[in-house]
Amino acid sequence: MKNLGEMMRQAQQMQQRMQEMQERLAETEVTGRAGAGMVEITLNGKGEAKRARIDPSLAKPEEAEVLEDLVVAAINDAKAKVDAHSQEEMAKLTGGLKLPPGIKLPF
Repeated sequence: MKNLGEMMRQAQQMQQRMQEMQERLAETEVTGRAGAGMVEITLNGKGEAKRARIDPSLAKPEEAEVLEDLVVAAINDAKAKVDAHSQEEMAKLTGGLKLPPGIKLPF
């Protein structure tokens, strides 16, 4: 039973560290860029959009399609950065433990 108690203690510590990591991620902001920085989208660590900046030269009706493509590209760039940052933080938390494919933390 001693091992079970130790496992429970470790599980509680891991849960606390996971919650702390999620709070830090929520406060983290990452900016994705497209069109050589003409469009910037900032997301928090949860993937929620916080800010958008669009170069005024793109705010023309004839540039609408280009602008739409750049916004999508900037969002995707920011999302990739958020995912990479989350994976780095998770690796720190788990000590580099590789999780099976399909397991995505935090839950």
